[in-house]
This record gives sequence, C-alpha cells and structure tokens, in this order.
Amino acid sequence: MNQASPAKLPLSLPLLALVFLALWLVAHYTREYLRLAHIPGPALARFSNLPRLWWVYRREAHNVHIAQHRKYAAAPANAGSASAEPGWAPLVRYGPNAVSVGSAAAVDTIYRMRGDPLLKSDFYSVIPPMRKGAILPTIFATQDEALHRVLKRPIASVYSMSNLVSFEPLVDRTIDVFRKELDSRFVATGETCDFGTWLQYFAFDVVGEITFSKRLGFLEGGRDVEGIMAGIWRWFEYVAVVGQMPWIDSIWVKNKLLSRMRPAKWSPMVQFANKREEERRAMSAADKDKNDRDFLSRFVAAMEKDPSIPPWALRAWTSSNIIAGSDTTAIYLRTMFHQLLTHPASMARLRAELDEATAEGRLSASTASWKQSTALPYLSACFKEAGRVHPPFGLHLERVVPPGGLDVCGRRLPPGTVVGMNAWVVHRDPDMFGPDADAWRPERWLEGDETRIKRMEASLLTFGAGHRICLGKHISYLEIFKLVPTLLQGYDIELVDEGKTWTVENRWFVPQSGLNVRLRKREAKEYEIRR
Repeated sequence: MNQASPAKLPLSLPLLALVFLALWLVAHYTREYLRLAHIPGPALARFSNLPRLWWVYRREAHNVHIAQHRKYAAAPANAGSASAEPGWAPLVRYGPNAVSVGSAAAVDTIYRMRGDPLLKSDFYSVIPPMRKGAILPTIFATQDEALHRVLKRPIASVYSMSNLVSFEPLVDRTIDVFRKELDSRFVATGETCDFGTWLQYFAFDVVGEITFSKRLGFLEGGRDVEGIMAGIWRWFEYVAVVGQMPWIDSIWVKNKLLSRMRPAKWSPMVQFANKREEERRAMSAADKDKNDRDFLSRFVAAMEKDPSIPPWALRAWTSSNIIAGSDTTAIYLRTMFHQLLTHPASMARLRAELDEATAEGRLSASTASWKQSTALPYLSACFKEAGRVHPPFGLHLERVVPPGGLDVCGRRLPPGTVVGMNAWVVHRDPDMFGPDADAWRPERWLEGDETRIKRMEASLLTFGAGHRICLGKHISYLEIFKLVPTLLQGYDIELVDEGKTWTVENRWFVPQSGLNVRLRKREAKEYEIRR
C-alpha cells in the first residue's frame, strides 16, 4: 500500500509563508506608492522613510528639502499647479506617506484652518520625556487637542506680550551680568570670544531668571551648568532622527517595560526645574512674596485657582520654559549677529539708526527698553529677516490630513497623509519673498505696500503658526529686542576669521558654531541732538 511522503508538507509551509509575505509586501508598497503617486519626489522616499532619516542624521535635511523643491519644480504635478513659481515646487513627497509643502500661500491651509485643526503627526510623540513608564506631556508636543487646552488655558495670559513686559527688569539684570562678564573676560584681556556660546549662556540664564527668579549660573560660571545644555542637545539629536520613524521610539525609549527597568532619573533640565520648585515650596511666605512676579509663582497661582489641573502640569510648564525658551532664542541671536557682522552695509545702517535714536533720546545709551527698541524700523526689519533666513526649527512642522482629504496647492491629499511645511523651505518661496529669497536683505521688510509686507509676515513660520504657535515666542522677542541694540551700542564687535568657521547643522533645532569675535568698548560720541 503506497503512502504519501510526510517530508513534503513541512517544506511547503515555509514556502507558502514566503509567497504570502512577498505578495503582502508588493501590495503594501504598491498601495503606498499609488496613494501619492501624483506628488513628485525622490524614488526611494516613495517607498521608505529611511532617506528622510538619513538626511536628518547627516544634519543636512534643511538643505535637502530646499534642493528638492527646486529640483521638482518642472514635474508635471507641479508645473500645472496654480501655486507653482518658476523654479519652485509647491509640493514634494519626502516619504511614503509624507508631503512637503513649499508654497507660503498654503500656511493658512495647513496651520490656520477654520474649524477643527489638523492634528500633529507621530513625530511629536517622540519629544516628551518618559520616566518609569510615565510620559511627561508638554504643550508643544502633545498630539491630544483636549490635553493641549488643559495645559495652555490656565497660563496662556502669562505669555502675552503685554504681560511679559513686566519681566523686563529680570531681563535687565541678566543683561547687566552678561556685560560684566564680557568686559572682564574678553574686553579687558583681548581674548577671542566664542560669542555663539556666550549668547546661549545668556539665553539660558534669562529663562532661569524669569522662570525661577534665579539664573542658572551659565554666565558667572562661563560653562554649561549641570550638563543642561549638553542634555538638551543629546535629546534633540535623538528626537530629530528617530522622529522620522517614530515606531523606533515606541519600542525603545517609550517602551514602558524598558522604561521601568531603567534608573528613575529625569533629564538634567527637568531635574533643575524640580530643584527650583522644591526650593520655592520650602520658602517662607515672606520670601515667596519677593518672587511673586516670575513664571513659577504665576504657574503655582494658576494651579491653586483651578484644582482640576493635574499635579504634573507644574513640572511640564517649568521644564518646557527651559527646553524651548533657551535654544531657540540663542539660535536667533547668533543668526542676527552673524548676518550683521558679515553684511557691513546692514550693520552700518542699523548702527546709524541706533545712534540717531540715542542722540534724540529715543533709545537708552545703556540698556535698551522694549518700548524703545520695537519702535526702530530697521532693527525690526533685521529681526524679521534673521528669523526668515535662519529659522530655529529646521524640520517639517508635521500635521495629519483629516478624514475626507485636503486640497493643498491645487492637489488633493488623501486622509492620513502626513503634510508639513519646513520653515527653511517656505521662507525661500520666491513668489512670496522675491527672487532674492536666498539672500539676507532686511530692506525687503521696508519696501512695497503694507499689504504685501503683512502677507510676508503672515507667511513666516519662525515660531510656527496657528493655534499651536510657540507659546513662548514673546520671550524671545523681549530678549532679542533688548540685547541686540544694547550690545551694539556698547561694543565694537569684530568677527574673527571672517566667519569661516560658522557652520549650520540640522537636528530638529538648528545650532550654529564658530561665531568667534573680538570685543572692544565702543568709544563715547558727541551726538548732535536733532530737534
């Protein structure tokens, strides 16, 4: 009696499994390709997120995205778009399910939609820190709109520009310390100053002063206190790269099992915030009254007023101030000084404006006030141009297309598509900012009719846009508008090596290095008072 060989059946199961897997992969990637086939982009990026991860890892994503919007301008999908500008593609596919929008005219579509806003993508899920399986949500990163309202509503008024002016004396104190350190360390000695690093020290100490009535000690120590700067930078490096493929974070850092096995330790910046909160709680009532104007006191007051606010919100608010309020301002300051130092005509025009205002009594010769400096047209133009040519955030501000799809730049994007705008790309849109959009030219903010200038202002993504715009942007405004004129009035600043060591690196926030200068006290002048 013949019997079938039992050896063939086991061999057929692996083969069937492989065939099934191959068919599934073909179907999956075909679907991924076809759903956005009408949007041009790099071939490999149509099938995998590895290219975008690689661009960020190599710290060149901002340049890659700009180059792609130029390269694909002639693609059929863009050539026929009403938003297309010669040499500039409004839409580029930078991942299997990701579309980069380069047309400044689309800012309102992506970030200021009427009705329900577009939700943030999973890139933002990588940002919040986790400790022992518990995630510390932040206003900037949370994808939950309800949670965002819970965190933002009690404290939004504290960040208004009218309220932040009350912090001006605290900023003045830090400026005074900054100038003393510059005088003793660099003016008196003639030593070269790593100006970029010292501007970052200043930005960190201002945040400590206005948040806790206590500087972090960067300026007096001339160093990174408690590894806070290094800790933030390491975290940004991780977030920027892994955020391109967020599922990696879910099996590593955000893995609750692994998190519980790790030491119970917050990052250096969160630990610093915790220490300041503990010190404040240990203070007597009289001592607390002395600090009733800083952010911490106002955060505590908000929590006492509304018991429904979760206890961890205080830590989320204070640590967010340190993380988001320091590097962004430092990047902005470095950019502004570097551009002025490498463009003598701009520096001369700004200096002339400052000198004239000082001579006429419209600007203090010591420390500039917010009210005085914001009234200076060319200073304001330089401020806007610095944020345009070198925005602090160097990646896409990603959102998710809602059910029903979305029309962007004349093309229909299907539901679930990740759509975003990179400020480095949008700020170079020639249709909005002119054919010289690559160049530093503050005069563009003073030319033409008021309507066009307002359109350009509404197109800036320096601090984001819409209801999720950076809550602390006015802190940066306050620091920059006070520090820049104060330093330019007090010092002659000479760029060493003509800025050849200046570099731009892109890993989420965009740091710069190599802003080496020599500082000299500016000679007193006899000003002719114009009447």
